[in-house]
Amino acid sequence: MAEDLRIAQGSKEEQYQNLIPQIGGLVLGENNLIANLANIAAALKEQFHFFWVGFYLVDAEELVLGPFQGPVACTRIKKGKGVCGSAWAQEKSLIVPDVDQFPGHIACSSLSRSEIVLPVYQQGKIIGVLDVDSSELNSFDEIDEKYLTQILQLLEP
Repeated sequence: MAEDLRIAQGSKEEQYQNLIPQIGGLVLGENNLIANLANIAAALKEQFHFFWVGFYLVDAEELVLGPFQGPVACTRIKKGKGVCGSAWAQEKSLIVPDVDQFPGHIACSSLSRSEIVLPVYQQGKIIGVLDVDSSELNSFDEIDEKYLTQILQLLEP
């Protein structure tokens, strides 16, 4: 049973370090992927006030919108297209300091200025991506990548 999050102050790193055990508690013992993705998206949005945070899930050769927090979003993204499709195709995290400089960026919202996308793995296979957008330039760095990766590892059985 989930309780309210304890929102932390401090550095970005300190905020992640406070949040990760709480997310761990949310997903512990829950085997429904959609429920876990929804709570992760909500926890990240609540702690960091990101412009948009959510998941796209693999469906054949497309990513389909999954649980998210923020304004309405693109529903389907082809493999290799935009930041999300590129992270999936390249099987790696992508940090984009300025989305207007990313070739082929898909603008679901003109208010999104920077982005980080990380593959979501289960049993060694990519099942989707975590997409986090900011309304500010240069919002994401290696600290975000490190801790978001740790959060996604909580989904591994």
